[in-house]
Amino acid sequence: MIEVALHGAEFFARHGYYPQEQQLGNRFLLDIEVGFNPANSFGDDKLSNTLNYEQLYQIADEEMKVTRQLLETVVQTIIDRIKTEFSFAEIIRVKLKKLSPPLKGKVEASSVTITYKK
Repeated sequence: MIEVALHGAEFFARHGYYPQEQQLGNRFLLDIEVGFNPANSFGDDKLSNTLNYEQLYQIADEEMKVTRQLLETVVQTIIDRIKTEFSFAEIIRVKLKKLSPPLKGKVEASSVTITYKK
């Protein structure tokens, strides 16, 4: 099993349940981990033999631009896109952190993690 991952990808987005959250926006950190069994060896050193993390970032970037009320929806949509574009993915884990969520007390981050297993 090989794992390709992005850690701490930072985005500004307008996700949130309350209208004020969507209006003001917030900073988010995203981790994506994708596990798969390679079909070919890496002796020929070709990108086509692995999962391109640049494409993972592009999926995340596109989905983070779509305002949603729930972080769960954002994370699930990212997983669904990865499953579609990388059908050989066996394990997908996505964690989305909302930095400094608008709560009454000081909180570093809130987060949602979803793990998909084929």
